[in-house]
Amino acid sequence: MSPPVVFIHTNEQQMLGAIASAHSFRRQSRDPQRFEVRILRLEETPHLYRREGQPYLRMGKMATWHNADLQSFSPLRRMVPQLMGFQGRALVTDPDVFSVGGDVLELLESDMHGKAIVCRNLPPAKGGGEGQWATSVLLLDCAKLASWRWDEQIDAMFAGRLDYKRWIQLADEPQHTIGELPVVWNSFDKLDADTRLLHMTERLTQPWKTGLPIDFNMNFQGPTGRLRRWLRDRGWLPARRYQPHPDPRQEAFFFGLVKECLAAGLVSEDFVRRAVAAHDVRPDVFERIAASGDWKPLAS
Repeated sequence: MSPPVVFIHTNEQQMLGAIASAHSFRRQSRDPQRFEVRILRLEETPHLYRREGQPYLRMGKMATWHNADLQSFSPLRRMVPQLMGFQGRALVTDPDVFSVGGDVLELLESDMHGKAIVCRNLPPAKGGGEGQWATSVLLLDCAKLASWRWDEQIDAMFAGRLDYKRWIQLADEPQHTIGELPVVWNSFDKLDADTRLLHMTERLTQPWKTGLPIDFNMNFQGPTGRLRRWLRDRGWLPARRYQPHPDPRQEAFFFGLVKECLAAGLVSEDFVRRAVAAHDVRPDVFERIAASGDWKPLAS
């Protein structure tokens, strides 16, 4: 049997996060040889990447696809069963999800109780509701997902027959095939002794972006949307730049991971400088790396 695979899906803008994420999964495992970690890049999926500027169905209306959107990688999570040949087990995560206090083998080898998908319920505070799921971390039994024909579904989305939001949130999946993931395996911006996978969900405070001009559409959800309410409650409207992360420990943790990646040759200083030049990473990144300490997992 092939080993399980952790897929971190990303685009070029979020590559530094993806590399740090991949490193975190390996460093936190007692036996990293028992699973694979792969980075899945939007730029390497021509069936979607070539759609720049084309209309697609989203929230009941036709929107315009932009590869440069900060989260343009999201459709790739539905591609994984096809990549796996509809066999084996896979975990799919966003590039801003990091292994903190747990060994991902515990999750990869857990009992899925016959479910095809295990993920966290999307709470109302995150724009969720009945039959909507947080697919930023997905545990998949790929043999049970033969209907996830990604190329066909991408075609349907751009033909206006498949709604992106319902597709991403699993709203049209048979709900009895979905099991609920414990929140510690997709911990939204909360770092404590129970956290296994830390997910830095708030785009505006991603620690590698602090101070840069905002490069995502804050108005997509409209003037009463969740993001604008979140900004308003913090007195950050009108915001034009990424804000400091509210938890210094999470910022130090991230830059500590990057420091380890540099030391291990997983990423080069030249790569980081190019990311800074592209405005994907804050210009004082090397100062933040130098100031970060060595991360030690919290006791559980």
